[in-house]
Amino acid sequence: MQVSKYTANGNDFVIFHTFIKKDFSNLAKKLCHRQEGIGADGLIVIVPHETLDFEWCFYNADGSSAEMCGNGTRACAHYAFNNDLAPAQMRYLTLAGEIACIVDGFRVQSDLTPPQILDEKIIENGKSWWLINTGVPHLVTFDADTSNFDLKEAQELRYKYNCNVNIASIEDGYIKVRTYERGVEDETLACGTGMAACFYRAYQEKQIGEQSMVKPTSNDELFLGIKNGIITFTGDVREVFRTTIL
Repeated sequence: MQVSKYTANGNDFVIFHTFIKKDFSNLAKKLCHRQEGIGADGLIVIVPHETLDFEWCFYNADGSSAEMCGNGTRACAHYAFNNDLAPAQMRYLTLAGEIACIVDGFRVQSDLTPPQILDEKIIENGKSWWLINTGVPHLVTFDADTSNFDLKEAQELRYKYNCNVNIASIEDGYIKVRTYERGVEDETLACGTGMAACFYRAYQEKQIGEQSMVKPTSNDELFLGIKNGIITFTGDVREVFRTTIL
């Protein structure tokens, strides 16, 4: 079986395509293992779809299934285009709904599913948190110091609210974001839906306009915008290597 290793601004993925849709959770745990496998934050499996260009199955590194992954949508689109599975402008199905992507060289734009504010009145540890679903649920605060991410606090909130946890700040005209991801159970170098959730809260609170640059822990530059209630998410992706799994 041939697979590709992709990175999207620090988020890394193992990707392959097949004609058979089944449970790949155990395979995800093996391939994503940092010491005994390829090592990745998630596994993306592309399978055929009757009306859209394709459907994806997404698994976190622990084998759990996830409805959505923002950086994963861009890596997936690039893989699909490069392997002649879809045109440069494509639509495909995730558990969170349909995703539209445009591939332009190494740069990929994803139109994410419409964001939903689930709760904007959460107070934890003296901080104001919003719970926002941008495909998967995210807690977002702008009250924390992004130079010092309290991972113990993030882990506690992750299990209390069953969501990802983000701290953010606005610095020199861009949004700085750090994310603790469920399923990985640690801080990751980037999280697309987490960046989208932070962007959306800042936009709703009128801290930013309809477009903004966002930098995750990897310090890569990504560009988010909102139009007609849809968040657009643009940045570069890279295929690191291809290999054959025996």
